[in-house]
Amino acid sequence: MESSVSNACYYNHNVTYFYDWVGKKVSVTWTARDFVVIGLGLTVCLIVVLANLMVMVAIFMNRRFHFPIYYLLGNMAAADLFAGIAYANLMLNTGPWTRTLTKEQWYIRGALIDISLTASVANLLAVAVERHQTILTMQLHSTMPKRRVVLLIVCIWAVGIIMGLVPSKFWNCECSLKDCSTVAPLYSRRFLIFWAVLNLLTFFIMVAMYTHIFIYVRYRSQYVSQHTSEMQQRQTVINLMKTISMVLGAFVICWTPGLIILLLDGLLGKDSHANDYEKFCLVIAECNSLVNPIIYSLRDHEMRRTFKRILCCLCWRGVAQQREPPPVEIDSPLSEVSSVAFRVRRDPTCEM
Repeated sequence: MESSVSNACYYNHNVTYFYDWVGKKVSVTWTARDFVVIGLGLTVCLIVVLANLMVMVAIFMNRRFHFPIYYLLGNMAAADLFAGIAYANLMLNTGPWTRTLTKEQWYIRGALIDISLTASVANLLAVAVERHQTILTMQLHSTMPKRRVVLLIVCIWAVGIIMGLVPSKFWNCECSLKDCSTVAPLYSRRFLIFWAVLNLLTFFIMVAMYTHIFIYVRYRSQYVSQHTSEMQQRQTVINLMKTISMVLGAFVICWTPGLIILLLDGLLGKDSHANDYEKFCLVIAECNSLVNPIIYSLRDHEMRRTFKRILCCLCWRGVAQQREPPPVEIDSPLSEVSSVAFRVRRDPTCEM
């Protein structure tokens, strides 16, 4: 009987069956706590999307950011924006709604989270490699052609999509119930082990690369010329490195607890009690997508100034639309001239 259960495939069973098998409870009715969690979650997701969208717009509009490192940081913002959308989809398909999901919808819900994390990790690794190659020559920006940067970004998202599709297509527990995860009941525990170990190993590689970079910069700065231009370039390189290191540090801090929970779930199954900490780890991971725009605004003066210009332009245009009288109210040549003058006048802070 035990052998038949482990070898049979359960393609025709719904999502609830797998949740019941691993003992993960699914709410039947809505509670006040559920509404509060969903309301706060969707609010945070909206802020995440808007904040990272502003980062992408700033990099697009400001020519000083048209370099490979900033393109990769913009792609990082795109991954965070995608994470905000993925979390919003999770919020709209959780609680009692989980019982109504088909397996395809459940896999899509998980795939969106997997894609956003994989894209973020791959993008951070690309940034680490780019910085390692550039800083060792004490250059501010890489000479990588734009086509190669675009190809690298496409590869990052391709890897993310592949990792998101693997559980639904190849590596699930529908034919081996003993292998079912308690955190993600349709996922294979072996896949969670592979995914968690791969990401944690990537974290260690990136931390090692940045450590080597900082040691090299510190050693090189002791012998650098005191020439003003060289000192300014060195300081700019160090400031950019600090910003990127803070982004990496925030990512490692926010995602490591969740990856450790997945690793323990994969290794120990029900004995890990991973479901007791799952939601807390998910909240911490979601906060990471909000942290990066804050780091950019606090650490990068040019980015902060570009943010202010974007917000000033939006506010000025909103005020202009409110103050501009409709054409039917123009009764005299004087009022018409005033209206035209108001439309022609521009706010200098809007000029990029």
